[in-house]
Amino acid sequence: MPRNRRKKRQDPPGPAGFLVVDKPVGWTSHDVVDAARRWLGVRRIGHLGTLDPLATGVLPLAVRQATKLVPFLAEGLKVYVGTIHLGVATDTFDAEGEVVRRHDGPLPDEAAVREALEAFVGDIEQIPPMYSSVKKDGVPLYRLARKGEEVEREPRPVTIHEISMPHYAPPEIGIEVVSGPGTYVRTLAADLGDRLGCGAHLSSLRRTRSGAFTLDQARTPEAFERLADAGELEAALQPADEPLGLPRVRLTPIQAQKMRHGTSIPAADARGDFEKGDPPRPGDRLAAMLPSGELLAILEFRPDRRFHPIRLLEPS
Repeated sequence: MPRNRRKKRQDPPGPAGFLVVDKPVGWTSHDVVDAARRWLGVRRIGHLGTLDPLATGVLPLAVRQATKLVPFLAEGLKVYVGTIHLGVATDTFDAEGEVVRRHDGPLPDEAAVREALEAFVGDIEQIPPMYSSVKKDGVPLYRLARKGEEVEREPRPVTIHEISMPHYAPPEIGIEVVSGPGTYVRTLAADLGDRLGCGAHLSSLRRTRSGAFTLDQARTPEAFERLADAGELEAALQPADEPLGLPRVRLTPIQAQKMRHGTSIPAADARGDFEKGDPPRPGDRLAAMLPSGELLAILEFRPDRRFHPIRLLEPS
């Protein structure tokens, strides 16, 4: 006889949306997700972009059906402020690692550091650190690193849009970085140290922006805990469509029913924000909204002048 399989526990019904957590130092991104699952009593929660335990700041969480929107939000710019310690290199490229090299000579002057930083602006390649969640043959690199193993890693293309150095107080320098997704700021710190010839590591980091999510939207875990205890946490969810920033199409009940079955609708029969501006062009994306105001789908305008659903949600 086949074994009885335990049924997966269903999440209670509720709205889809986003929580923006101000991650504390020492917490992993998974720690934040686990805490949010306790606050909401919901398993279907995912984060948008890992932050190292050393780092603090903006960590957006997608709740319930909003997890389907993560691929549409992953390409946004990231903004970081941090501190790099010159003259000391570590195996993790940050302050949590073991020291592997100390520089005994004089540290580079401010002009040399600024010139070196400018070399990293633009499209560059980074080799992921061994202490990272990047996988090699299905195994996270950090697991191999904890065993004392080091394996070859392929360089990855990343884009750094801006780097500034607000203060220079050796051995510490302050940096602000605006980058595309996938950038390791601690790898940037280590590469800077190599370029300068003195070694360096990242001593602190705070993310102030992740795509559409900013620090002024973020709350601490303690604040979310209080909202949960008061039964007010779901009301604090950022609606699923807001960070997308897409023009809205307001569906009629009949159109919504068709879209639930994957049927496209003629643009001529639709009403929404797109009527107020330039007409949509093929490839443009829009947010399909139910009469209740909830997001139902992400649409794409096609050459046949119809709105086609490319990602369907099913609000509660």
